[in-house]
Amino acid sequence: MDVLEAIQTRRAVRDYTGDRLTEADLRPLIAAASWAPSALNGQSWQFTVITDRDLLKRISDESKAWTLKTIADLPRPDHFRDLFRDPTFDIFYHAPALVVISAARASQWATEECALAAQNLMLAAAEKGLGTCWIGFAREWLNTAPGLEALGLAADSLVVAPIVVGHPRTTIPPVPRKPAFVNWIGDRRGLYGKEQAGTEQAA
Repeated sequence: MDVLEAIQTRRAVRDYTGDRLTEADLRPLIAAASWAPSALNGQSWQFTVITDRDLLKRISDESKAWTLKTIADLPRPDHFRDLFRDPTFDIFYHAPALVVISAARASQWATEECALAAQNLMLAAAEKGLGTCWIGFAREWLNTAPGLEALGLAADSLVVAPIVVGHPRTTIPPVPRKPAFVNWIGDRRGLYGKEQAGTEQAA
């Protein structure tokens, strides 16, 4: 699988077999993440890998309770309120591993660098036939004092990307993408222009 195929076939997976992943399965993904670009080669990211099922359940439960406090701010709040009140709902979809990408909060480009590392990790997983999903609902609680403590992170850490990894139960087909809106500024065939949905207009 080449990189373009990995980009086009990667999906957010929310149904896993539950088969465990080994350190040997996860280390190549973290190695790929570490090759992401970073400002001045600062490489500010840090990776916390959780495979302990009890801790995963605790983080899921704490994250649901935390999110319910601000549920009104979410789109479709009634849907998420019912979902997060369900004690059987696992925000990690029973994936066997959670990789949390974080950095020191003082790092100027912490969010950008961790996000770039996260994309590398997800593409490397896709290349190996593994599924991933960025679990945004876990981020807020993980950035609280109890959340950082649960991860063994320093109090000045910033959690950016909680990503679950596992074996997908089924193959998820790619979703068609909308044509990119491109604003061309420069000498392109002698025109300045904008294009959308396959059409171009001179500015």
